[in-house]
Amino acid sequence: MAAKRVLAFLVLTIFQLLPMVGDELDDGKHERVQQREKHLMARMTRLLQEHEWSSLDWGGLVFAALQQWQFWAIAGVPVLLFGLCWWVWKRRRQPGSSHEEESSSSSTELEEAESEGADADDEGRLLRDSAKRIRSSVKGMANRRQVVEEVVSDLLTVSQERLSNSFFPVLQPAIGVGSAFEGWSPHGTDSVFCLLVPIKPPRGHAFHLELGAAGEMPAKNCVRVDLECTCTRDQGVENMLCFLHQPEEGLSRNQVLSFLGTLCTGSYLDVEKIARWFQKLVRSAWREMPQSRLYTMKVLPSSRSCKLRLTNASGRSLFIEMMFGVQRGDSDIFLSSQTAEAIFTPSTIWAESYAVAEMKFFRHVARQAPRDTSHLKCLQLCAGSLVGTGFSSDALKTVVMHLLNTIPLSSWRRRELLMRLQDTMWYLHGCLEEKRLDHFFFGNENMPEDIILPPAFQAAEPINLFQCLLQDPAAHAKALRDFEEVQGRLTRLVFTENERGLPGQSCVGVHSTARASSKSFPSF
Repeated sequence: MAAKRVLAFLVLTIFQLLPMVGDELDDGKHERVQQREKHLMARMTRLLQEHEWSSLDWGGLVFAALQQWQFWAIAGVPVLLFGLCWWVWKRRRQPGSSHEEESSSSSTELEEAESEGADADDEGRLLRDSAKRIRSSVKGMANRRQVVEEVVSDLLTVSQERLSNSFFPVLQPAIGVGSAFEGWSPHGTDSVFCLLVPIKPPRGHAFHLELGAAGEMPAKNCVRVDLECTCTRDQGVENMLCFLHQPEEGLSRNQVLSFLGTLCTGSYLDVEKIARWFQKLVRSAWREMPQSRLYTMKVLPSSRSCKLRLTNASGRSLFIEMMFGVQRGDSDIFLSSQTAEAIFTPSTIWAESYAVAEMKFFRHVARQAPRDTSHLKCLQLCAGSLVGTGFSSDALKTVVMHLLNTIPLSSWRRRELLMRLQDTMWYLHGCLEEKRLDHFFFGNENMPEDIILPPAFQAAEPINLFQCLLQDPAAHAKALRDFEEVQGRLTRLVFTENERGLPGQSCVGVHSTARASSKSFPSF
């Protein structure tokens, strides 16, 4: 009985809705449809209350309804016929529905598409390349990082063994820095793996840092090399020389010239001389390394660092850049050989580097964040949209670090990626409007404890990384135009990625890292 009541109600509903088919829903009819819908819902509610539907067997009810095949055959055919008639009637009422108009419309659209074709092709190619690099960067970066770490570690070990009895700088273990090691490089297989090689003075020498003003551009930091008295030090070391008090005739020419005369200009450490000395050392050490049988190594031209290209048997290349750094006390801040490419820097000037502190910050976030966090993907997608604009990845990374310090890490899960991308763009746009982006490490009271900064950093006034926009209205206007372009690219890049699925972070299995001539090396 209940099934028949439901069928009767459905028949009533269908035939009350049939008059609406084919009519234009003006305001009056739309209002009547809504009223009729409310009326039908009220009747359904009363029907449910009368027959206590909560206690009925829903499976049996549906089966009983479906058994009324005669009803569906009678009710369905008129509906289909009425719909077909309405469609034909609408087609005949449309003005200009002839094939000529369709042909003309298609021709016009084709002409418009051709006029925009060149720009669209260029931009489309850029987006496809960016998306391809991002996908490839996720697949093999862990494996390539391992290759880099092993090669550089072995290079430094062999080099330090050769320098053990000399008065040349003491090479410390390299520290992986930059986007490739932090996990957000947008360049895929074209990534350059950057490492900072800290150097310490040899015995009998000391480094004294002469610092310029914080944030000063160009930098004016120097490393002065002084001789130290070793007469009363290391008494257990046989034949210990003192460069201050040893008679000059007691020192060989090589000992006198080994450091100050070879790697310094006057009394100051010379970046370019250190780069040339280290490049020569690497060429010599490479011949003793087991990796030399697997890869071809080439030292690339560079005046302030050591750039290497490793090529395996299949022709794939891996790029490494080793920079040199002098540590500020026991902090995570270094004076580095790396400087901005566009700025001429004298060879005795060292730039202040925050790369190690940045790497430690992202490592801290990785320990605290959920496993499915998306902050690296957010940074990667945004950085992939910067190509050809005036924005640097350093400014973008500063924006994301500020957001990571503000938005709870639980809100950076993968399902919230689009919201965090929007936050990143909003934050960057606000900084451009205000012409101010604060340096992350100056005057920041919310700093993780495991990041060690010089005491003066916390009390210092924040440095404005967008200071140039305050001084140059034309640069500010261009930055705003570039932002619009970056935002548009990011939107299209996200859609491109979504078509293939946003890739997750993946790690490739690696071989043993035991150091031996017969060990297996990961392929890249």
